[in-house]
Amino acid sequence: METPDDDYSCWQRAMAGDGPAFGTIFDRHQARVYRHAFSLVREAADAEDVTAGVFLELWRKRRSVRVLRGSLLPWLLVTATNIARNQQRTLRRHRALLDALPRPVESDEQEGEVSEDLAAGLAQLDPVDQGLLTLIALEGHSVKEAAELIGLTETGARSRLHRARRRVKESLMATRTRIGPNNQKEETA
Repeated sequence: METPDDDYSCWQRAMAGDGPAFGTIFDRHQARVYRHAFSLVREAADAEDVTAGVFLELWRKRRSVRVLRGSLLPWLLVTATNIARNQQRTLRRHRALLDALPRPVESDEQEGEVSEDLAAGLAQLDPVDQGLLTLIALEGHSVKEAAELIGLTETGARSRLHRARRRVKESLMATRTRIGPNNQKEETA
């Protein structure tokens, strides 16, 4: 007989393909996982991302997940901690990359605006290109080393790096053309 606190039998059914059983596990633990994630990342949207990642990992690693004393909660909380740490590490690297890139600032008034524009340009890149730029610009790796770390050929990495730099530059240039005579962004229709 399954007790309300017992995830084991529900988890067994979920692993056998019972979608509602997985939904039951999600309903039981989602709020607790979210609160834990929020305590780690302090932003609601980030906590939601961590929570979603936890349940994705639960399903992805379902064959190796351990139920401890009838509960999946310990596994879920440890996974939330790991995902939150990875997310925070990624955000720190992204901020460091933005800080390391040269900023074509014409005046102090535009500095924050250019930074936002640069971030928007980088956000348009796919994760592989962002990682490539991070490894080379931030971490000081050579193109060859970065290519090996990402799993690309050196030639492929050089090509992607060239295109990524060009896309970021084009994004910055497009933003500059929208800046009006009073250093204000013009409304685009």
